[in-house]
Amino acid sequence: MKHIILASNSPRRRELLAGLGLDFEVKVLPNIDESYPKNLSVNEVAGFIACKKAAPYRALIGEDDLVITADTVVIVGDEVLGKPKDIDDARRMLRLISGRIHQVTTGVCLLTINKERSFSVTTDVTFKQLSDDEIDYYIEHYKPFDKAGSYGIQEWIGYVGVTSINGSYFNVMGLPVQRLWEEIKKL
Repeated sequence: MKHIILASNSPRRRELLAGLGLDFEVKVLPNIDESYPKNLSVNEVAGFIACKKAAPYRALIGEDDLVITADTVVIVGDEVLGKPKDIDDARRMLRLISGRIHQVTTGVCLLTINKERSFSVTTDVTFKQLSDDEIDYYIEHYKPFDKAGSYGIQEWIGYVGVTSINGSYFNVMGLPVQRLWEEIKKL
């Protein structure tokens, strides 16, 4: 088995990877650029960023290392929602997904000294129409500034707002663990 390095500060990703029963360490390099070309298809953004996050590790890993990087985005129509910049941006994003279906895509990159393999998983999420009071309550009490689309499905807003999902729940949390397990087994 490879020495697994999770290159993510996300507590949700750590929790989900630990749920697979794998031993791993968290190692995050500072100042990784998460920009992407604006002409990139919205469906390719998460995978592109996940691979971009992996690239700096290439020179640092050894024979037995496996680096896992990931990026999650929320897609509404043709707009990619990353993490909100501030309260107003969080409010805008939650209003945008309110009362409609959106997609959550997580791109994952697996990097070894000899290989790079990437994949993306998309889940459709439907929200009820959220009131301004519900949106404000969520932002005030849960501070969703580290979450794509300004929400965590595993938090209060998911309990009261999500009416259905089509696809992987864990993908919406930030790591499609079922698919990740299959890809790790292939290595």
